[in-house]
Amino acid sequence: MRVRLKGLNSVKKKLADGTTKTFYYAWKGGPPLPGKPGDPEFVAAFNAAVARKIEPPRGVLLSILQGFQSTTIWDDLAPRTRRDYVGLIKVIEKDFGDFPLSALGDRRTRDIFMSWRDKRAKASRRQADYSWQVLARILSWAHGRGLVIANPCEKGGRVYRGSRAEFVWTDADEAAFLASAPKHLHLALTLALWTGQRQGDLLRLAWTQYDGKVIRLQQGKTGARVQVPVGAPLKAALDANRGKSGPILLNSDGEPWTADGFRSSWRKACAAAGIVGVTFNDLRGTAVTRLAIAGCTEAEIATITGHSLRDVRSILDAHYLNRDPALGESAIRKLEGRTKTPNQAPN
Repeated sequence: MRVRLKGLNSVKKKLADGTTKTFYYAWKGGPPLPGKPGDPEFVAAFNAAVARKIEPPRGVLLSILQGFQSTTIWDDLAPRTRRDYVGLIKVIEKDFGDFPLSALGDRRTRDIFMSWRDKRAKASRRQADYSWQVLARILSWAHGRGLVIANPCEKGGRVYRGSRAEFVWTDADEAAFLASAPKHLHLALTLALWTGQRQGDLLRLAWTQYDGKVIRLQQGKTGARVQVPVGAPLKAALDANRGKSGPILLNSDGEPWTADGFRSSWRKACAAAGIVGVTFNDLRGTAVTRLAIAGCTEAEIATITGHSLRDVRSILDAHYLNRDPALGESAIRKLEGRTKTPNQAPN
């Protein structure tokens, strides 16, 4: 039986008696293997050599990075999140794969990791924060398991401090998009603004999840089950396009969207409409903002969008509202209603 062993290296050598013999190695520069391919002892020796090669050295950060990727926590991550994590873990492996775990308890280690984040921030502060977040999460998992004595990345704060006020869709943006964009993209905009859901969840949304009054879905990223009452504008848009089965959002050919295809078409439609500085993802935060301006409580917003209460509070506080004029106007009107001016006569 022919056995195909990946990476196997063979070298032919001429012996002293003039004959030629083939020597086999587990890989180029690897250990020699006894016998010939197909022999039980040959295969066993090859597998043992490969196992020793791929086993991460104990006592270094690489072992923790690889261990995290074999957990149920990793399995529960959304596919897109796993892809993002893999890219960042490769960066961490390159820079800190051989970092000794015993050094994590040293107070100076925190400065080493923070300096690494500062260096990455020169290219992108957001990516620097994301890298830090991934490393902190892995170390938190390892610390909880007793695999490391400390997590030097705990409570590291952020280097990105940009306001997202300019990344909220305005009424003018919405009107410009609806006036210019292809009709098959209109429903996507309305769905996003009236549900506050992520792009991936909306592209997977099927007609069977809409009963004419409520949309029910389970979010792909968090697993949260969300029930969104359908407002009149969204109901009108849905009922005008209603089907019996399959995805709600379809491309111009009447086929389900791919994630890349949707992003590409959306970018082109925004460019044609003259909309700059905002993306489809910003519609989720825009929905949170509009609900808040309408007077919704944080609990009401969280029920619709699927955010945690803490995340809603964080979004409103740090990113989206940013002294929205409408909120200021509303606050003064409420104050006027509760305060008597000096010139007012008592009732």
